[in-house]
Amino acid sequence: MYDTIIIGAGMSGLAAGIRLAYFGQNVCILERHNTIGGLNSFYRMAGRDFDVGLHAVTNFTPKGEKKGPLGRLLRQLRFKWDEFALCPQLGSKVMFPGVELKFDNDIELLRSQIAQRFPKQIDNFDRLRGQIMDYDDITAENYSGSARVRLTELLSDPLLVEMLLCPLMWYGNAREKDMDWGQFCIMFRSIYMEGFARPLKGVRLLLKNLVKKYRELGGELKLRTGVSSIKTEDGNAIGVTLDDGTEIRGRKVVSSAGWWETMRMCEDGVKPPPSEPGRLSFVETISVIKKQPVEVGYDSTIVFFNDSPSFHWEKPEGDLCDVRTGVICSPNNFDYQDGANLDEGYLRVTALANYDRWTNLPEERYRFEKNRWYDLIGDSVVRFIPEFRRHVVAVDMFTPKTIHRYTWHKNGAVYGAPEKHLDGTTHLENLYICGTDQGYVGIIGSIMSGVSVANRYCLREAV
Repeated sequence: MYDTIIIGAGMSGLAAGIRLAYFGQNVCILERHNTIGGLNSFYRMAGRDFDVGLHAVTNFTPKGEKKGPLGRLLRQLRFKWDEFALCPQLGSKVMFPGVELKFDNDIELLRSQIAQRFPKQIDNFDRLRGQIMDYDDITAENYSGSARVRLTELLSDPLLVEMLLCPLMWYGNAREKDMDWGQFCIMFRSIYMEGFARPLKGVRLLLKNLVKKYRELGGELKLRTGVSSIKTEDGNAIGVTLDDGTEIRGRKVVSSAGWWETMRMCEDGVKPPPSEPGRLSFVETISVIKKQPVEVGYDSTIVFFNDSPSFHWEKPEGDLCDVRTGVICSPNNFDYQDGANLDEGYLRVTALANYDRWTNLPEERYRFEKNRWYDLIGDSVVRFIPEFRRHVVAVDMFTPKTIHRYTWHKNGAVYGAPEKHLDGTTHLENLYICGTDQGYVGIIGSIMSGVSVANRYCLREAV
């Protein structure tokens, strides 16, 4: 009998396990795959290391700063700042036709850019910042409501509204066309006010440190151990049944699998809620080039682009992908403090994709379409950055089919369902969710989600 069973060895599941193990709980994390990380993971191919998932860590906090989500995370999990080894971005952009906004980890750069390009909006932007600073992200009642409506009440230039929304939706929004006001505020702080960073060795450093600490504390991790159902009795979760039929008992169950996915596993016959699961999925191309990106004219950390004044954030219905908008990131273009850099150049490009169309392709056609869309995505990208493709020495690409394989999210929805369950509770007294569908976004947010659920529901001690 375990004190707590955790489904999924992603960031949130591992963080919950560490927090519980610190307080002497007998914890077991069950992971269907042969590796950790879920969506945010890594792999090695042909002698090269590749990261998948989010391009960067948000909520950056400089060394010595104790405020903000990163500072709280380090205290709760008892990590030192140097163990995450975060290197800040060099600088990023939002690019729309005829106008671009640069930003970095100091909000004043973005403010100065808006003052130059949208001079009539600077006072309105300052009022927006004031409302975001006043937003209480602990209060669920304040979370819902249309971000677009609030923004159009505060900003009178529609183009500025679209440009501010673009990076925030790309980095954590499961709702098509719009986003919840609360999530907008959280994302605004994490991206524009705190900013991006990356460990020199990528996401693998974060994951390996999480697993190492969890195991040092006595936590049990079972890879290649999928959960087929959550066992219930008299309105309580009493454990899980594995894919091979083995039953494991636990006093509490924490699932990082997603709301819909968790509800479908419950043996009590409760169906998923009437709200729809997420529909937004991605493809991503990874290009390895024989030069550093700055040597081919790409010096930004991340570029968020859109090829019209209106930002298109919805599932592409007419084709496999939508290349009108996208994200370009180079892992090379962070400020690695010791002067080190990656030996080769990397460019990662993300575009919206149609899960149904990709998963219904026959295998041979699937391989063909991956090659075709790598080229089409490249054609779209070079409208916004210098031509780089003649320097490419290796490529890889993942699709919604890949995302579903490693996350089991319905529809390959990267950010889960549009409706979030902020308190982490379910219809069962001792079954809780953490991660994407709790409403926490980004790598730091995902980790804090696991910590918050562990603290609130799984620990009897005052923490």
